[in-house]
Amino acid sequence: MPRRRRQGQHRTAAVGCALLLAATACAVPDRPTAATGSDAPQTQRDSSAPDDAAEQRRGGRQGFTLVASGDILPHDAIIEQARKDAGGRGFDFRPMLAAARPLAHGADLSICHMETVYAAPRGPFTGYPAFRTPPQIAGAIRATGYDSCSTASNHTLDAGPAGVTRTLNAMDAAGLRHSGSARSAAERAAPPLLRAGGATVAHLAYTYGTNVGADSRGIPLDAARPWLVNRTDPVRILRDARAARRAGADVVVLSMHWGTEWQEQPDDEQLELAQQLTAARDGGRRVVDLILGTHAHVPQAYEKVNGTWVVYGMGDQLAGEMSDPRGSMGSTARFAFAPPSRRGGEWRVRAAEFTPHLVVAEPDFRLVDLTEVPKVSPDERARYIRARNLITRAVLARGAAEDGLRAAR
Repeated sequence: MPRRRRQGQHRTAAVGCALLLAATACAVPDRPTAATGSDAPQTQRDSSAPDDAAEQRRGGRQGFTLVASGDILPHDAIIEQARKDAGGRGFDFRPMLAAARPLAHGADLSICHMETVYAAPRGPFTGYPAFRTPPQIAGAIRATGYDSCSTASNHTLDAGPAGVTRTLNAMDAAGLRHSGSARSAAERAAPPLLRAGGATVAHLAYTYGTNVGADSRGIPLDAARPWLVNRTDPVRILRDARAARRAGADVVVLSMHWGTEWQEQPDDEQLELAQQLTAARDGGRRVVDLILGTHAHVPQAYEKVNGTWVVYGMGDQLAGEMSDPRGSMGSTARFAFAPPSRRGGEWRVRAAEFTPHLVVAEPDFRLVDLTEVPKVSPDERARYIRARNLITRAVLARGAAEDGLRAAR
């Protein structure tokens, strides 16, 4: 369908172990213990369901928690902040992402969205419109606690095939899994299978298309290398999901780069795709277990569609200042999955919550968890509360509270 994108909203000042489908899953690398200090955001764990052993373990299988967040979009100002935080010795993105660490480390499986591709270690590095991000960000994302990143976006081909290769090489070196772009047809045929609790989770990722290049022409997908980025095609998506299930996936998670930029309400294409993908069944069992949306740059709604949670858009997790202040706002989703009571049954989400967050630019670019507004000036406090209210309104706009979604606290 036609899209009403406003790419000019960006302001330059101011996302391992590949398996063949017949193979078994590769274990997620060990994660450090979650932060427990007084500065760590406290979340309301699994508040919408009883916290009893029967809910967490059935038939000898352990449940798991999954955390997911929105676009990591390093504009020029974010790159400069990372240079500053490294004290002039490379780039350090960890301080900017520090507020995400407790949630990401505290989950059994954490998924990010890496919007951009990487440059060579020495650059050149660029922000909007054709992003080339310092590859050191991969290590920072892994250190923050993320296990896998979706890499299918409208910026995936900003630096051509070389950009895809550099990005995935850097993620592999950091121990960060990835889905949505590939270096070969064999890699495209082997989406990551991840261990989380007692489950094997498939993470699949797709984008509506590629970006407008510096010459204002769309960057075409190379017909000779179609594996470079996964394009949105409902038939292909469901075929991939069924293949992942045959390969051993208990839970299939889709990362969808979709929607209309700067529009809080999901557009018609999002709504139609959500209906189609969540309605698919095999032997009475759903084909897709969770959909995580990115791209719109503003917070969008969470909704249960055909009994499956859909996050239409999580907004931006990390981005430079843009002409629309909503580009600094986002939500982090957290879902607790319970195992089936019988072999071959469906895993189900027994608790769902969201954490609102904001990127501030002064005195330094930093992600701020809005679960509890920090001690700041009255003007800043009012700004934080307005942002939290806007995010909450957008997230709950399609009745998710009635289906059990709760704000973290």
